[in-house]
Amino acid sequence: MGIKRYKPTSSARRFMTVSSFEEITCTTPERSLLEDQKHKAGRNAQGKITVRHHGGGNKRKYRIIDFKRDRDGIPAVVKTIEYDPNRTANIALLVYADGQKRYILAPVGLNVGDTVLSGANADIKPGNALPIEAIPVGTMIHNIELQPGKGGQLVRAAGMAAQLMAKEGKYAQVKMPSGEMRLILVKCKATIGQVGNLDHEIIRIGKAGKVRHMGIRPTVRGSVMNPCDHPHGGGEGRAPIGRSGPVTPWGKPALGYKTRKKKNRTDKFILKRVN
Repeated sequence: MGIKRYKPTSSARRFMTVSSFEEITCTTPERSLLEDQKHKAGRNAQGKITVRHHGGGNKRKYRIIDFKRDRDGIPAVVKTIEYDPNRTANIALLVYADGQKRYILAPVGLNVGDTVLSGANADIKPGNALPIEAIPVGTMIHNIELQPGKGGQLVRAAGMAAQLMAKEGKYAQVKMPSGEMRLILVKCKATIGQVGNLDHEIIRIGKAGKVRHMGIRPTVRGSVMNPCDHPHGGGEGRAPIGRSGPVTPWGKPALGYKTRKKKNRTDKFILKRVN
């Protein structure tokens, strides 16, 4: 995949870069795998904003992705590589031997015409999905399950890959893209290879309007708000925070505050943290 740069005909164009979409082979998605999305602009059933900075954006349909890869033993041929507006990675359309069609995340090295397979007997090549217990130590993997049969939840963004470091008993040690070492059940499935669209991280949006097209609204500093809108607001001129430390709009500490709930603790599965 390459990066396309524009001539600096304006301030926005000067630094804007976009994908050249060289890997994309089809611009029309499979209609049977589309779903409507209702954008609520971050509002709940009462119409109150519960997630800030959401709203607007271009209309788009959701592509149903097969994260479970549960069609074991049935070979599938890659028909197209497509763009997905809902995620950073590209997607691949699979056509199974019985005619069923499904989308998967397109890994590096997967091309149109290739055959992919899921199940414990599949080969170790990009796009194949296997239980971790059947994957050799040292293999790069993505789309990793946390619970067997639930579907891949980890390592799904463009360019990401985790590494299988060791297997002992019913757990495997996996090194995440962040550097974190984590225990994952060997019965969980993972897909071989690295997620494609590697150049996504170096793309520069270039202008504010493009961010609005993505459905992201402006973020305003609390210090420039009124006191009724934020604890940092108010005052004549530039005022200090005026309390023990920076807080959220709801008065909770913004720095160094623990947010992980004890009832959902997963510390026992994390062997090494990033920091």
